[in-house]
Amino acid sequence: MKKAFTMLELVFVIVVIGILAAVVIPRVGSNSLQEAATQVLSHIRYTQHLAMVDDKYDANDATWYREKWQIRFRRNSGSSGYVIFSDYINTQGNVNNGERAIDPLSGEGIDGFLNYKKADLTRTYDIKGDDTGIVQSCFTADGSLVTSNRGVFAFDHLGRPYSGLSNASSATQYLITSNCDLRLTDNSGASVRIRVHPETGYACIINEATGGCI
Repeated sequence: MKKAFTMLELVFVIVVIGILAAVVIPRVGSNSLQEAATQVLSHIRYTQHLAMVDDKYDANDATWYREKWQIRFRRNSGSSGYVIFSDYINTQGNVNNGERAIDPLSGEGIDGFLNYKKADLTRTYDIKGDDTGIVQSCFTADGSLVTSNRGVFAFDHLGRPYSGLSNASSATQYLITSNCDLRLTDNSGASVRIRVHPETGYACIINEATGGCI
């Protein structure tokens, strides 16, 4: 009874595997737009996690709610990107040293325009660096329709999402009350939507064919 491959059979198997790899790998190559969306989605969820374990409520501080953890999208020198931070030093909307969230894997502050280059979505993933690269749209508790190319997702200790903090005049002014979409568009014109749901803050990438979460 034959109990082992012959050298010829082994060579034949290796050749077949090589041919299959050459055909399949190009078809499953990376999609930078999807990679960008997956990373942003992960960091939105990370921001919510930070907010839920770090309650900022302070009865002695009338503007305590401006210190909530947030992921803010912005542009700088022709690039679109984002930063995750808690504005606890002066609550004026500026990102100060010590306020940035830390990537637990790299130990870097998550700021696309500092050292954390993955959060510079233009240079890393070819997302447009103008007003159309990142657009946020949703309704908030004060009745406003927020449509911004410099959007914000902030969360409270319950995980509820907010849009905007630095100029809020009350703790719930910018509480998100409808599905809030963030659209990323690359330089080829392709785009993808990330949705943050009201109340729960659940975030997902949208399937454009069905309108539901992927």
